[in-house]
Amino acid sequence: MNIVDLHTHSNKSDGSFSPAELVRYAVEKGLSAIALTDHDTTDGIEEALKAAKYREIEVIPGIEFSSEYEGQDIHIVGLYIDYQSDFFKRRLVNFVNGREIRNREMCRRLTEHGMPVTYEELVAEFPDSVITRSHFAKYLLQHGYTKSLKEAFDRYIGDRCPCFVPRKKITPMRAVEIILKAGGFPILAHPLLYHMGKERLDKLVSQLKEVGLQGLEAVYCTYSPSDEREMRKLANKYELCISGGSDFHGNAKPGLDLAVGYGKLFIPEEILDRIKLRHAFLKEHPDIIKKSKILFTDLDGTLLDDTKQISVYTREVLKEWSAAGHKLVLCSGRDINSVMSVKEYLQLDFPGMYLIGYNGGQIYDCDAGQTIYKVTLTLPQIAYIMKEAERFGVHCHTYTDTHIISPVEDEQLHYYQRVIKTPVIVSKDVTAIMQEGSCKCLAIELQDHEKIEAFRKSLLPWAQEEGISLLYSNPYYLELFPSVSGKGASVQKLCELLGINIWLSVAAGDAQNDISMIEAAGMGIAMRNGSDEVKAAATTITQEDNNHDGLAKALYDLI
Repeated sequence: MNIVDLHTHSNKSDGSFSPAELVRYAVEKGLSAIALTDHDTTDGIEEALKAAKYREIEVIPGIEFSSEYEGQDIHIVGLYIDYQSDFFKRRLVNFVNGREIRNREMCRRLTEHGMPVTYEELVAEFPDSVITRSHFAKYLLQHGYTKSLKEAFDRYIGDRCPCFVPRKKITPMRAVEIILKAGGFPILAHPLLYHMGKERLDKLVSQLKEVGLQGLEAVYCTYSPSDEREMRKLANKYELCISGGSDFHGNAKPGLDLAVGYGKLFIPEEILDRIKLRHAFLKEHPDIIKKSKILFTDLDGTLLDDTKQISVYTREVLKEWSAAGHKLVLCSGRDINSVMSVKEYLQLDFPGMYLIGYNGGQIYDCDAGQTIYKVTLTLPQIAYIMKEAERFGVHCHTYTDTHIISPVEDEQLHYYQRVIKTPVIVSKDVTAIMQEGSCKCLAIELQDHEKIEAFRKSLLPWAQEEGISLLYSNPYYLELFPSVSGKGASVQKLCELLGINIWLSVAAGDAQNDISMIEAAGMGIAMRNGSDEVKAAATTITQEDNNHDGLAKALYDLI
């Protein structure tokens, strides 16, 4: 019976064999097929294919994506990747950029801890390799900074060690989507190595299946017979193909051999035959794996450029997004009337559009022409906020469905009205003319940030008791709104109302009040011009800023 190995690594990532050496070794061992699945790179595939050209062995172009799920490292293997497609090449550039940023910071930290190394020195020592922590460990050992690879991880570069820097990772759901879009076959790698427990693992597999997972690595080098039976049962439950691999790394994993693992591994060719049948079916029926997404985008500093406009290119990308059946949601701290006015002057008239105003306090369905969700501050809460604002000499106003309600007409209000055209009612006692609560209050201070910060701090104990959030949307504006609203809560609420899987949601922003939205969505996009806090919360950072179509260029590959 022919045997295969669908999970191997070369020295293009963290293995010790070159791609050609790996293929020759597979031929020596009598394999009929081998998948090269280096970590986050396809640089070795051409060499492997060339080495197999006149040999009786199939080389499957593959990859192993590193992703993150609930703070845990999860790997997704992709087989039969169209690694030469422009789409896939762009995705890998983003991965490389993320790795380089992380690796340069780790070099800086190691140098600070008395182990000087530059990123350039590291790359020179391990040429043509995707630099991982194993390369850092080897460098420290080879230069006499540690006595073993284990010591390097235990003292310096392990998960909780002083020189470790976590790398921005995509979710496993996004990894599945990328592999599918690149014509590949996504597989959850070595599920039992995550030590998640049956319920959490089942939940993960269920979520991955919903976004297009096709296989599960049920045959693996460290599995016992009972482990394999358990994984086969899980794969059967979710109608997934079985996959199998040794996770061969050459000398980097002593005792672990190609195809046989630690001696008892056996991967029959029939496993690959079933994968091929499913893969062919998917290629013939592409609509099966198409999923509708929903984009939540902030306005100022994100969708809009600094002149409050969008380019022709951004408009075309949004048009394509909508035409593909995806939904578009304009999100802002502004009142709904103001968000509606932005939609109108930008002439964004696509089906399936929604507006979110007041930092998540109100959701408006554009097709139905009505509010479908609203949460407000109470009138007594608004009265207390206004009283404190007056005590600190800070401008603060609130809203009804149709008007801004301000206790005074001052410089701050006029500044706000430069962009926000909602009509204003001036009344010293704002709550006296309001019939119901408002989604938010807005404090503005243009000259003295310390004054508005003192106001914010004075409110904190009361706000925590009352369940009210206090967030800056820019250095001048302090937003005050119910904690149960917020942009993040509105992402979850609208996905729930529309029956859209939260993992198929995308959120983009640049400011502090966008963080909850970015964290709640399946994919969080931080603008290049965004704050450091937003970038830390996101899963990806745009290559360009809001004045150069940053969001549209990031969105294009998600269509």
